[in-house]
Amino acid sequence: MADNPLSRPVSSPRPAHVTCHDCSLSHLCLPDSLHEAEISRLEGIIKRSRPLRKHEYLIRAGDPVQNLYALRSGAIKTYLLSPDGVDQITGFHLPGELIGLDAIGEDSYPSYSVALDTSMVCAIPLHQLEELSGLIPGLRKQLLHSMSREIQADHERQCHTRESAEQRLAAFLLNLSARYSKRGLSASNFVLPMSRSEIGNYLGMTTETVSRLFTRFRDLNLIDTSGRELRLLDIQALCQQNQPPNAGHL
Repeated sequence: MADNPLSRPVSSPRPAHVTCHDCSLSHLCLPDSLHEAEISRLEGIIKRSRPLRKHEYLIRAGDPVQNLYALRSGAIKTYLLSPDGVDQITGFHLPGELIGLDAIGEDSYPSYSVALDTSMVCAIPLHQLEELSGLIPGLRKQLLHSMSREIQADHERQCHTRESAEQRLAAFLLNLSARYSKRGLSASNFVLPMSRSEIGNYLGMTTETVSRLFTRFRDLNLIDTSGRELRLLDIQALCQQNQPPNAGHL
């Protein structure tokens, strides 16, 4: 498969000195209504740390809540650990998305967050963010909107559990496509930061089922793959895979 340079910057660290004003992802995590002075106040509380290495933890469940994190580059997965030690992946975060929203109002983080690739984050002290959002209505609205999207994504994930394996995988790939497109990247050619096993864990199916479905989608000329690089050949047909049988018929 031909290399697509547009898909590469997602996992390439951005320089640590980039400000919110200069960051190409600011439209994803900052409200448009913020004025220059308000952005400067927000930048005043943000901490930019060294890059996270692949498999390095950003958050561990049980740690005291200190920060929200805005992902600047790379990819982060979040997961819960059951009492018997089995992990359940709850999400995959791309640049411009907030991590740690599930900890708002809690004393400790309820889930783990670990880097899937070399990643960089902006750490936003939660108590300072709460104080600042009380002074800047647009920031408070954005925070509530982000929490609402998190809840909506969780509801959608629960709904997908009642769908067929084909529908779940198609919906997953289409969701990634839309999110990459929103970041100015290719909607049809991108690198999957997660493994087949992690996709299966997230979607509630075995690794073998995920691999079988990728093969089926290739045979149907819906996708092409080379390692973790994925090309969506027919997005419209893939959307049809996401529809329930006899959709649109009484």
